[in-house]
Amino acid sequence: MWFANFFIAGSITMVLPFLSLYIDTLGDFSEQYVQNWSGIIFGITFVTAFLCSPIWGKIGDKYGRKYILVLSGIGLGVSVVLMGYVETVWQLFVLRLFMGVFTGFISMSQALISTQTPKHIAGKVLGTLQTGSITGSLMGPMIGGYIADIVGYSATFKGVSFFLFLSAVLVLFGIHEQKVELEGNSKSSYTSKEVLLYIIQSPVLLIVMIISMFIQIAHFSIQPILSLYVSELHGPVNLALFSGIAFSAAGLGNLMMTRWWGKLADRIGYTKILVTLLIIAAVVYFPAAFVTNIWQLVILRFFLGMSIGGIIPVRIAYIRQVAPIAMQGEVLGYNTSIRFFGNFIGPIMGGAIAGYYGFSAVFFVTSALLLLCGIVLLVTIRRQSDTIPKPREQTS
Repeated sequence: MWFANFFIAGSITMVLPFLSLYIDTLGDFSEQYVQNWSGIIFGITFVTAFLCSPIWGKIGDKYGRKYILVLSGIGLGVSVVLMGYVETVWQLFVLRLFMGVFTGFISMSQALISTQTPKHIAGKVLGTLQTGSITGSLMGPMIGGYIADIVGYSATFKGVSFFLFLSAVLVLFGIHEQKVELEGNSKSSYTSKEVLLYIIQSPVLLIVMIISMFIQIAHFSIQPILSLYVSELHGPVNLALFSGIAFSAAGLGNLMMTRWWGKLADRIGYTKILVTLLIIAAVVYFPAAFVTNIWQLVILRFFLGMSIGGIIPVRIAYIRQVAPIAMQGEVLGYNTSIRFFGNFIGPIMGGAIAGYYGFSAVFFVTSALLLLCGIVLLVTIRRQSDTIPKPREQTS
């Protein structure tokens, strides 16, 4: 699964650094038009992903997740290869929309591994798995940028699809999904109504899931326009390559720290680490508004990756800890769905803010969102702990 996630993440991120540049080649457009459509086309994938993730999660709880992953890999491969043949912005838009149906590969793989991992080491195991997708995300933008500078954007899309199909083959022949044993007197299945009620009645779980959306809004607000920001800082020379380096810097920091954050959270608590990571990320994001050259931006994105690296595995490990095993896939599906909604809103918001107020404003807003998320989660944790009745002292 580590290798499958490596190829999926690497392939998808290969094309991200030059997505806005690819749009610019499809017609004679203004700079603001490209910025706005970069956000829309980047984010539209997550609209269908938002709708489909809970459905895939529920199917996975009932029938297993292996063959859903195989279907996802094939669907992603078909979508990306066709993107290499588009001639209009609208064709690219439709394919990115279709791609969203199959976008939850990595999230579904995390659900599969999570449900088959003991609770007390879930953070470390999921952090280790996360290094697969991070390594792919780290290498993908640089390799994609380098290849695009040599063979062009269209050919890069076509070549990337091979590795997506390869991921489906790896899962089909390399993964054996074991039947999950129920815990104690847990039910064997839950209705969607019961799952939603469980989430709503668990304040910290609910806030963690809602914050998932705001984290993605903050994180993805800069993604579709990062190459344009790099162009402003560095100029047009080897633009795709330097955009890839800027993308990958966050992945390198993420790779270095994600497993460590998971192990630390297993020991001292998942919610404590989540609050810490959100506040650190807010502090690191802010100075990117004031950079004057590409290397300052690269260094800040590296530190951002270090601070934000543990959020995904720690968040999933927390859900593994608090949700009954028979509903975990659907709970993770809702969590993924909320994240994908943030992925949709973030690029559109970032593109619009950059178009009207400049790139610096995107970093200001992003930093504020991350800080607000940390504060809200901290307040919710303290309120929940205050409402839990303390055990009565025994008298001798």
